Amino acid sequence: MATNNGDVLMLEAAPEAARPWASAANAEVIDALPYIDDDYGNPLIKSEVDRLVEEEMRRSSKKPADFLKDLPPLPKFDFKNCPVLGKEYERVRAGKPPVRIDFESRYKLELPPANKSNDAAAWKQYLQKNQRSLQQKMIELENLELMSKLGPELWRQNNHRLEVFLTRMQRLAQEQNKEIEKVNRERKYHQQTTSYELNALSQEWRQLCVKNMEIQSACAMLETQMDSFKKEAAERGWNLEEKLENVEPLQMQ
Repeated sequence: MATNNGDVLMLEAAPEAARPWASAANAEVIDALPYIDDDYGNPLIKSEVDRLVEEEMRRSSKKPADFLKDLPPLPKFDFKNCPVLGKEYERVRAGKPPVRIDFESRYKLELPPANKSNDAAAWKQYLQKNQRSLQQKMIELENLELMSKLGPELWRQNNHRLEVFLTRMQRLAQEQNKEIEKVNRERKYHQQTTSYELNALSQEWRQLCVKNMEIQSACAMLETQMDSFKKEAAERGWNLEEKLENVEPLQMQ
């Protein structure tokens, strides 16, 4: 995290205590300066960056299927209080089609089979069953009448509640967007303000690199000249080591 006089340039969220898998050791530090780094706009640099990213992905032992393995497991639902929902959940999980509702037999008048057409008990049993079905249809008709009378007002009230909820959510979203925009403006201001210092330091670093290369080049030239002088002295029979030993005490005096 880069700072300038205590000002934060890059934001890094600390891991929450409720998320132990997001420890500081596994956290990734965001070191980009998007408001002043324009190198990625260069096509040559972009192609090189993309090549390095692809190479890193090929070398990585972590596959896309492993990205979620560090997260805590999902809670298991037993549906103890709602067995019907549990049964439907297992059906969807198994990929089975939904059970088709048979409307034809539901509204069909049932009669005793042919072998019991003269059985009074069978006729009585099917009569009671059809009476119960008829009573059920009468109740459904009453519910439809009540829905036609009271349904529109209930729908209006429900729509009003949904509109109030939507307005509240939109207000919260606007407040969050304002906070995000505020953070982005602060980051942009700090990065652009510090870019002058970063550019000056970068220029100074380049100058020092050039100066170091010039010094290295001069040292190499001096070493070449010294080797040439030693070779010439050896050809003339001079012993430079004795001369240097005699010169050093004089310089010390």
